[in-house]
Order: sequence, then structure tokens, then C-alpha cells
Amino acid sequence: MKFTILLLVSCFLLTLSASAQNQYSVKGSVADTASNAKLVNTSISVLNAKDSTLVSFTRAGTAGTFTLPDLKKGKLILLVTYPGYADYVERFTLDSGKSTRDFGRLSMILKAKLLADVIVKSSRAAMKMKGDTTEFDAKAFKVQPNAKVEDLLKQFPGIQVDKDGKITAQGQTVTKVLVDGEEFFGDDPTLVTKNLRADMVDKVQLYDKKSDQATFTGIDDGQKTKTLNIQLKADKKNGYFGKLDGGVGTDGYYSGQALFNKFKAKEKFSAYAIVSNTGKTGLGWQDSQKYGGSSLEVADNGGLMFTGGSGNDDIENGWNGQYNGQGIPLARTGGLHYDSKFNKDKESINLNYKIGSLEVKGTSNTLSQNNLKDSTINTNANQTYDNYIFRQKLDATYQVKLDTSSNLKIMVDGTLKNSKTNNNNFSQSTREDGSLLNDNTRNTTSNGNTQVLNASALYTKKFKKKGRTLSALVSESYNQADSKGFLLSDAHFYNAQGNVDSIQHIDQYKTNKTRSNLLNTNFTYTEPLTKASSIIFNYGLGIDNGVSDRESFNASVPKIYNVLDTSLSNNFKLNQLSNQVGAFYNYQKKKITVNLGTKVTAINFNQVNEITNKEFKRNFVNWDPSVRVQYRPSQFKYFSIGYRGNPTQPTIDQIQPVAVNTDPLLIVVGNQDLKPSFTNNINANFNSYKVLTGMSFFMYGNYSFTSNPIVSNQVTDLASGKSTIQYVNLGTKQPSNFYLDASVSRKIGHTDLNIGLSGNISGNNSYNFSNSELNFTKSNTYSGGIQAYEYIQKKFDFNVFFGPSYTLSGSSLQPDINNNGRGFNARGSFTVYLPGKFQLASDADYLYRAKTQTFDSDFHRTLVNASLSKTFFKEDNLKFTLAANDLLDQNKGFDRTVNANFIQQNTYTTIKRYFMFSVAWDFTSMGGAAPAKK
Repeated sequence: MKFTILLLVSCFLLTLSASAQNQYSVKGSVADTASNAKLVNTSISVLNAKDSTLVSFTRAGTAGTFTLPDLKKGKLILLVTYPGYADYVERFTLDSGKSTRDFGRLSMILKAKLLADVIVKSSRAAMKMKGDTTEFDAKAFKVQPNAKVEDLLKQFPGIQVDKDGKITAQGQTVTKVLVDGEEFFGDDPTLVTKNLRADMVDKVQLYDKKSDQATFTGIDDGQKTKTLNIQLKADKKNGYFGKLDGGVGTDGYYSGQALFNKFKAKEKFSAYAIVSNTGKTGLGWQDSQKYGGSSLEVADNGGLMFTGGSGNDDIENGWNGQYNGQGIPLARTGGLHYDSKFNKDKESINLNYKIGSLEVKGTSNTLSQNNLKDSTINTNANQTYDNYIFRQKLDATYQVKLDTSSNLKIMVDGTLKNSKTNNNNFSQSTREDGSLLNDNTRNTTSNGNTQVLNASALYTKKFKKKGRTLSALVSESYNQADSKGFLLSDAHFYNAQGNVDSIQHIDQYKTNKTRSNLLNTNFTYTEPLTKASSIIFNYGLGIDNGVSDRESFNASVPKIYNVLDTSLSNNFKLNQLSNQVGAFYNYQKKKITVNLGTKVTAINFNQVNEITNKEFKRNFVNWDPSVRVQYRPSQFKYFSIGYRGNPTQPTIDQIQPVAVNTDPLLIVVGNQDLKPSFTNNINANFNSYKVLTGMSFFMYGNYSFTSNPIVSNQVTDLASGKSTIQYVNLGTKQPSNFYLDASVSRKIGHTDLNIGLSGNISGNNSYNFSNSELNFTKSNTYSGGIQAYEYIQKKFDFNVFFGPSYTLSGSSLQPDINNNGRGFNARGSFTVYLPGKFQLASDADYLYRAKTQTFDSDFHRTLVNASLSKTFFKEDNLKFTLAANDLLDQNKGFDRTVNANFIQQNTYTTIKRYFMFSVAWDFTSMGGAAPAKK
């Protein structure tokens, strides 16, 4: 009995002890920082640190004091809020040490006096939304010493940087990177991201950059560029910094680059030079804009115009002057940059000069299948090429504040280009039963020169009445291109028995001369209706004059080309006048912005063929409606949805084709009855970020459909394999495209580990005629992935992504044949910091594409690169590296595409395995390497 009583008493005392261990509390007081006034009724919340769920809540008393009893031990968050003041957030832990946590006096700061939006004792708000701009705080992310901007960007939620430096943000490609809002070497983002130091960065802003006039007036003119703006720290704008990097490898590979920057307050000077044949430097990924091609395209005012390039797009064999991973490149580039603000910031100037050459040599093999209604034609084509381009470009921008209400911006740029191409092609086409249909051996060469000059002036004026503005834009563009080259082709056509039925031989000399002069003006006036709304009117005038003279000569005797082939020559003049009017309504109040309106353009088009003396006139009207709604519920959430409709006029080639016989098996016939098509585009964007958990969510979607589309009508002669294409309007069907990309990421607990999930769905429905039969092609791709990354200062860092994909693709002509197939992608990298200032690093990329009904073999590729480095000096700014590229020797170029009833697989030569020793030296006078971000 006594034992039972003692046992019950012991249990009771243990229960009381356990209960007492769970009786924790917090207390403190709240007051204004400046006045010491007690903040009565301040909201005091205790949250679970794991998932931010509410544990307990109270309000401060009359003396500003608070107490929260009956708390359990664990990791918690204290959240203190008061209207008009910045939130106070602090993580803390209740354990067996003390039963009461006394926070003492908590000083609250008015938001008006605080630059940041949230105070977080143990972490920072990594990002927030300002209107349609997402801003990242560089201090909230960790980077290793001497890391570059590219390394910093890789940690930002919703942003990916591939091995070539291409930046994708929220599902869209970033095509421009600014420094403090200014152009930095113009159109090559990698010169910023791969060379500027991460410890110099204060903030990074992501937004859709509009044209200068659209930014001023609020009219969406459709000119948007996904842009990153790198804002530098104030103490990093004085001094100089740069780097020298050189390496020599096996099999003749080498790389060298030098960069020097000198910043002095509001003045920046930079210079760089690069020479490399590794495909990793001196190229970036936007070389199409750096080196350019040429074409006839639709101008902003809806008309047709000649644009840049060497002017010999007919015999450049599709090369656009850029390196896209195919072949072996040799790049030599250099440039100078200068920008400055002066006269009390009333004037500024921005200058860039770039000079560079690119040579690409290689081979490729293309397997294609042309699916007709009752049969298929399979083609196997091999190509060797040697392409070269040289370019110089100088651009200047001058801005001046004429007075307190008006500004003037003048921009001028000029480009000189020379391009040379030499291509050899051999193709064989077979019937469905495998019998030979035709073969073609073809060699094309070209040599082209281009001169481009652009100039514009933008005047903006704000009147005394708030919201009333006037802007005027005048721009002129002059383009001159001359090219010459040779075409040598031999084609054999076979009958069903495999015997040669006919032979076609072509030996021609070709010249092409184009001139274009385009003058555009645009005037915009804004009138406020209320404090929150305004109406905007605009008028634009465009004058375009152009000449295109293309000639083909046959040889009267071998190597003497003096017989003009009039069927393949075309000389025409183009004169065009456009008048544009537009009206837009803009509403902006608190969290909502609405913009809607339309532009209407009347175009008079007159083309004269100088060879046949035939005149072709065309008058048409373009409608360009748009509407956009933006909603910002907080600085950490943003939503927008928009619609834009725009017509697409038939091109010159589609209406009155310039006769081109570069491919003797494909002939284009014009159709002067073509009417414009009209594309409707709807897009939506949603961004969200939670400060307490560090969780971010991004979603971007786009859907478009086209009325009265212009589609190809291809007629293929089954006996010879020759095809003829004519473009027609398809009034009863509407092709469509859609794209949806979403990603979510967050930190795991109190660690530096970040986990993210992403998904993507894209597809298109298209139409074309094949041998007068309507063909419907549908292609959808589904993909997803998991990403994880972590940075620990001077210990290790890693980044990994992997995920599957599946493609559904087929056409109505042959519903039993499809190109459905699964795939898998994975990539990752790591760096381990070893004793003695050694670093071991590696990155890998895996690609898998399963076989399909069309292509009967799987494709696997695993690329592994590795390096061992040692750094020297206190700042670790001298590095010796021994690196291996493509350790497994599996770098095989590969891609598959579907276009109408054509399915194509391309394999090509690219950079193979090599080993390289390199030395890199980063130097600076800005205080040396900053410690890793905390």
C-alpha cells in the first residue's frame, strides 16, 4: 500500500515537472526609435519557425509591454507589427536553459525613414516586387570570394544560367544586361555577367525594358526586352579592377582574355580583348545580334524594309554569323566602353566600340523525312562548311536635360561588316521502299560587305499640369549591302528501276546589291483626365525607299560568267509611305494599373521590277490593339495579364519571290493575292515571395492564335523529288501556340540548402498543304525538374538539376506515323575547397532522347568537365588551373525538330575532349576581394 502511494506521488511530481518544462514565455516592450513613444496595441505574434504557422498572439499594453505565456520549447519566430512602421522579425529558440525569453525594449522604425521594407535579424528579404520590376538584394545571397555576377545570378529564384552564359528568367530569355541603368558594351550580356565581380553588386533588377518613348508615355509599342540591371555599391564606383586569363591546351586549343575597368564616381571606362577557340569565351550567346544576318522584314510601322547583314542571304547557306555550338569556332574580339554624367548630371554620354571576327569550321549530317499522304521521302544530307565574319561597330548616346521639364536623347551607331562562306553539300533522297530518288552535290561560296548607319533623336516634355506630356521621336536608318558568290550544283534523278532518268547541272556567278533608307517619325501627347487616369494620342509618319538588284550569270565558256539568266535575276525598287494614328487610355491607382488602346496604320506600297517594267502596288491597313492589367497586392506579389493583336503582312518573297535557285530541288512561286494574317496574343505573369520562409513562386504563360494565316502549299513530284512552294491564306483554320512555365523554390530550415521544383508545357498546332492535301501538325512537350543548390563559404558549393520530358508529335497526313518520344535532362556542378587553397571542381550535363517511329535509335550524351585549381595571396586573386573538357569524349552535337510534315534530326561536329592549363589574375584597387556574402 505504501509502495502504491509512493508510486502515485512520484508520478504526480514527474507530471508537474514535465508540465513545468513546457511552461515557457516571452516578454518585452515596444517603442518608437526616435521619440521613445510607447506603441500601444502593437501586434505581437509568435510563429513556428518550420512552417510559419501561428503559435500565439497578443497586443502590447498601455505601457507598450507584452507577455506571451504557455509556450512550448522549440525554434520560433517573433513578429512585431504596427501600422506605419517596418515589421520586426527575429528568430529565437526556447529550450531548457531559461523558461522566459526577455526581448527587452524593441525599437520600431517608421517606414518613411527606412530604405528596406523588412527588418530581419538573421536574414534579409532576398527579393521584392516594385511594379513590374523584380528586385534581388545581393547581400541576401552567398557567393565565394572573387565570384562573378554570373555566379550570383545562379542563386536567384526563377533565374537559370546555362554553361554558355545564356540567362533565362521566369521562362524567358534575358537579352540585355545594364550596369547602373546604362549600356555596357552594348549587346553582349556575358561581358557583364562573366567579368564583373559579384562583391561589387548592391541590387539586381529584372524587368521588361520598353523603348524610351514607351517608357516615357506609357504606350505599349510591343518593343520589350527582358533585361537585368546591375546596380553597383556606392563604394565600388571608385577605383579600377580587371582580370587577365590565359590558357593553353592539347590538340591546339587555347584561350586568352583581358579586361580592364576604371570607375570614378559617375564616370566609367572599360576595355577588353579576347581570343579563343574553345567556344566558351569571346562568343557569348547573342552573336546573332553582334554579327547579324540580312533579310526583308516588317518594320515597326507595319511596312516592309531591308535589314542588315551581308546582303547575300540567298547564298550564305543559312549561316547567320553566330556560333551555336556547331563546328569549331575561332573568335577574336575586343572593345572599348566609356560613359559619364557631367554638368551636375544634366548631361550624359555613352560610347561603345567593338571589333571582332569569328570563323567556324565543321561538318553536319541531317536526316529528314517528308511525310506525304500516301508515301514518305527520306533524305540523308552531309555538309562541310567554312564560314567567316568580321565586324566593327561604333555607337554613341548623348542625353541632356534642357530644363527642369524637357530632355533630349540622341543616338547614333554605325557598323561595317564583311562575311565569307564556303559550303559543300551532298544529299540523297530515297522513296518509301528504299529505292534511290535523287542525289545532289552542291558547292556555294559568297563574299559580302555591309554598311549600316542608324540615327535617332527623342525629345520629351512635361508641362506644368501634372500628367500632361509631349514626346517626339525622329529616326533614320541607312543600309547598304553588296555580295558576290558562286553556285555549282549537279543533281541526278532516278527512275523506279534505279537508273538515272535525268541530270541537272548549274554553274553560276551571283551578285546581290541592296540599298535601304528608312525615315520614321512619331509624336505622342498625354492628357490627364483625373488624378488616376489619362489619355494618350500618337501620330507617326514613315517613308521607306529601297533598291534590290540580284543577278545570276551563266558561263559562256568555262569560268567566264557573262550570260545573264533573266529567270533568276530580279531588280526592283521599293517606295513606301505609312501614316499611323493611335489612342490609349491609362489608369493607375494604388495597386492596379490598366492600359488599353490601339494603333491604326495606313500603308501605300509601290514596287517596280526594273527588268520586266512591271509595277506592283498594294494598299493596306494594320490594326494593333492592346490591353494590359497589372495588380500588385504587396511588394512581394505581382500579377499581370495582357492582350496584343497585330497583323502580319506577306513578305516580298511570298508575294513576288526573288528568284533563288540555291537549292535546285526547292522552288518558290509568288502569290500576289495573299492577304495579311492577324495574330492574337495573350500572356500572363505571376510572381510571389515570402520573406519569412524564403519561398518564391513564378509563373509565366503565353497563348496565341492566328486568323487568316499564311501557310505553305508544297507540291512534291514523286517521280523526281522536286518540290514547289507557294504561300496561301487559310481562312478556315487557326494555328496556335502556347507556353506555360512555373517554378517554386525555398530554403530548407536554417540551412543554406535551396530546393526548387519547375515545370514546363509548350505546344503548337500548325497547318500546311502537301500535294494539295491539308495537313494538321500537332506537337506538345511536357517537362519538369528538381533543382538543389547550396553555398558554404570556402567549404563547398553545389548545384544540381534533373528532370524528364515527353514529346507528342504527329500529322494528319499519316496518322499512323508519329515522332512521340521521351527524354531526360540532368546537369550539375560542384566545387570543394581543399586545404592549401586547392579547389576541386566539376560540372556535368546529361541528355537522353529515346527512339521514335521516325528515328530508330536512342541518343545518349554525358558531358563531364573537371578542374583542379590553386589560389595564391590573401585575396585568392591569382589562380592556376588544370582543366579537362569533355572527360568522357562524348560531345556529339544533336537536335530534333518538327516543321509541318517534315521531321528532321541533325548531328554535327563540335568541340571535343581536351586538357588545358590556365592562369587567371583578378586585380582591383577597390579594397580587394570582399568576404563571402552572409
